[in-house]
Amino acid sequence: MIRRLSLFSAGVAAMLAASALVSSGVTAQADTLVTHHEFQTNCSVTKHAPDDPIVLPNLPGASHDHTFIGNKTTNASTTLPSLLAPGAYATSCVNPDDLSAYWFPTVYKGDQPYLPNFAQVVYYKSGILDYQAVRPFPQGLRYVVGSVNATQDQFRTAPGAVEGWECGNSSKNWDFPANCPVGSQLNIRYQAPSCWNGVDLDTADHKSHMAYPVNGVCPASHPRPVPMLEFKIAFPVDGDMSAVRLASGRGYSWHYDFFNAWDVPTLAALVSHCINGGLQCNPKGFDLYKPDRGQVLGDNYRLPGRP
Repeated sequence: MIRRLSLFSAGVAAMLAASALVSSGVTAQADTLVTHHEFQTNCSVTKHAPDDPIVLPNLPGASHDHTFIGNKTTNASTTLPSLLAPGAYATSCVNPDDLSAYWFPTVYKGDQPYLPNFAQVVYYKSGILDYQAVRPFPQGLRYVVGSVNATQDQFRTAPGAVEGWECGNSSKNWDFPANCPVGSQLNIRYQAPSCWNGVDLDTADHKSHMAYPVNGVCPASHPRPVPMLEFKIAFPVDGDMSAVRLASGRGYSWHYDFFNAWDVPTLAALVSHCINGGLQCNPKGFDLYKPDRGQVLGDNYRLPGRP
């Protein structure tokens, strides 16, 4: 059943309070040298399976094959309580308090699946010009980015397409390149919408509660700026690409799903320190180029005081 938020909830207020607490001493502030406003979470593959708990909930085996990263319990029946139930360390992400689920269509070469073989990067960025206005996602927010039914031109012109498919020196391919140099990897980046309507955690189409900014500003219909996800995924496939396909079809059917289950204070701290603070943070909330701004999480990737 689709959940709705009638207000911007006390939970969001709690996020902001936690954010302010954690960020005291490394205040989120304007910076004349701001070039980035982001942090990243790095997550390894947990499995691949023909499941999709957002589009085809409770129907195991009914979807085309997806590759899953993040929460290790994700399956066709996944819900927010099931993502949160296992507790800490039930994730393939380096941040143990990121229990979110992330998935995308599996890449095949012929009948052989090719799964990413190292931790993949999911960036959390500002999608709007006023990066200090970005606020964390509410727990349970979920959506689909891209479309399995997109044409090549729709994929090329979609606001989420950054560089299309690339390998070696070949970039901006709106379908798979004909050949990838031996030893290279097939890469894609694709950006998600970052404006939320402030009401729905999901909608029937799994998209219309989210929107892309227009000229760097959230539209009035979707006034709540949240982090803009940018998946950067690398597949270990090279050589002749004529037999390469997605489980969903051609390269322009690329899409991905996100189901937020971050620990509330941890996500709030990273958003405040890194996105609102105009930093380029690693998963610990540390900007290598601005070390004086501090590190928001400990070396165990958790808030101070957590084991």
